[in-house]
Amino acid sequence: MTTLIIWGAVGFFVLLLFMSAIRIVQEYERGVIFRLGRVLPGAKGPGLFFIIPIIDRMVKVNLQTVTMNVPPQDIITRDNVTIRVDAVVYFNVIEPIKAIVEIQNYLMGTSQIAQTTLRSILGKAELDDLLAHREELNDKLQDVIDELTEPWGVKVTLVEIKDVDLPDQMQRAMARQAEAERIRRAKVISAEGEFQASAKLREAADVMEQSPIALQLRLLQTMAEIASERNSTLVFPVPVEMLRFFDRAAPPLPEGER
Repeated sequence: MTTLIIWGAVGFFVLLLFMSAIRIVQEYERGVIFRLGRVLPGAKGPGLFFIIPIIDRMVKVNLQTVTMNVPPQDIITRDNVTIRVDAVVYFNVIEPIKAIVEIQNYLMGTSQIAQTTLRSILGKAELDDLLAHREELNDKLQDVIDELTEPWGVKVTLVEIKDVDLPDQMQRAMARQAEAERIRRAKVISAEGEFQASAKLREAADVMEQSPIALQLRLLQTMAEIASERNSTLVFPVPVEMLRFFDRAAPPLPEGER
């Protein structure tokens, strides 16, 4: 009976060792194995494999793309404007062994690098560049952060500046500037229209000066347009040439009636 109990305990212990030796790694994971403290070359997975219990220790690394929000940062731009900016960083691990061996926590390290780089890059830019050329700054941020995290086996695929919060005083100043710019453009457009209209009127005047009949026809056309509005009284000047025409057409008066 005692022998049976001993063999049962041994079998149970062997079963526990066998179960502890089994490791399953998902498709989006890789396993980094340490044997007696030394990392084995090549990450394991995905799938089922075995390790040596007690001697081996495995650390799983997620290879999925991580979406990390960069907390809002107070930044002073090159033109001395204080703004508050936040961003989002997309990255993933491409070398699992480096991500475990080279840094204690690659998530925390990438977050800190993103914050300091955001303050450094945007602090060298002017406010107008930050608002108008955001894509160029995004590319520059991505290049710098990716270069700094490369030794950790981390690949930064995208950096996007999300929100830029301006002080209330700066927002009012920009609104006044935008309004003044719109007024200036409206005045310029109006002046250009007046210039073009005056040029066309001058061309029309030159044509009418060469042909008096055209001037009279234009006068009659204007009179017809005014008369179509059903005004009660219509006063219009009579051309001198027309009066001279009637003077020539009338018969001469006798000398006693002149």
